[in-house]
Amino acid sequence: MNALPASRGPLSAALTALLTSGPPGAGRLPTPPGPFDEPWGEDHQLALHLCYELHDRGLPGVLDDWEWDPELLRFRQGLERSFLAAVRAEAEPAPPLRDAFEALLTEPPDGTGPSHFLLAEGERRHAREYLVHRSVYHLKEADPQLWMLPRIHGPAQAVLTAILYDEYGAGRPERAHARLFERMMAAFGLDPGYGHYLDFVPAPTLAVVNLMTLFGLHRAMRGAAVGHFATVEITSSPGSARLAAALERLGGGPDGTLFYREHVEADAVHEQLVRRGVIEELVAAEPEFARDVAFGVAAAGVVGGRFANHLLDHWWAGRSSLRSPLPDGTG
Repeated sequence: MNALPASRGPLSAALTALLTSGPPGAGRLPTPPGPFDEPWGEDHQLALHLCYELHDRGLPGVLDDWEWDPELLRFRQGLERSFLAAVRAEAEPAPPLRDAFEALLTEPPDGTGPSHFLLAEGERRHAREYLVHRSVYHLKEADPQLWMLPRIHGPAQAVLTAILYDEYGAGRPERAHARLFERMMAAFGLDPGYGHYLDFVPAPTLAVVNLMTLFGLHRAMRGAAVGHFATVEITSSPGSARLAAALERLGGGPDGTLFYREHVEADAVHEQLVRRGVIEELVAAEPEFARDVAFGVAAAGVVGGRFANHLLDHWWAGRSSLRSPLPDGTG
């Protein structure tokens, strides 16, 4: 990310003005800084994403001291509470954990998600858009989930560490999944720079990453973080197989398909590890975790479903799913 993205409303505008006003204490947020009454909206999701980037790679032109500024944290808290309430309104009551996993492990024969669309009828422009959307997460890879590690102990922590180790290439930097995604973007004529397309991606895309970061940053949400992570791992393998085939059909070549081909096998193993080595161990030690894990599964379904619906609604209507269409060439 070379520059702060353009504001999308009063929340992100106030936040950007505050962060660029100098060191903490030099500027003030409006009082009150809300209302936070459109948690699924562009302004809300961008503001929350920028708050979270302060805990990740930082923001261009913004001092790192802002990360723990009390005023900024109060602002972030308002964004988080509103967003989490909106997710709960759609995700709860969550089904029992066993039922939630059975649903994840059963793929409907008539699936209609983005990977099905790309495989059956997608064009290269759709594939490029899809990679831009997913770059917001996959160029981070497992960074949002790493917050879980110090909050989970015993055998579950050991297994979770092994899974996350794979995400970073198992000791081989060139095999880190984020690096594979960069190569895939380049193969499709896209700029693989971190945050390069932030101005292009809409609120449903940001919500996917914001939710996993929200869960990861809060110890009280560690069970939900595990459930969310399990959902990603359990559903990844069949979807990755479709995406690899779709991108190959659309001219991706070896670099343009390696990321998803890698996930077909890796996530089939991770699915077993996360269910049996992480979640079963956690719930056996602390049975009250089951409800939180189930909520994490349901919450992942809510934001993932909104993201998928956004893509398909636009593609079926013949429109770009991005806030601005991509240039035809590189970038």
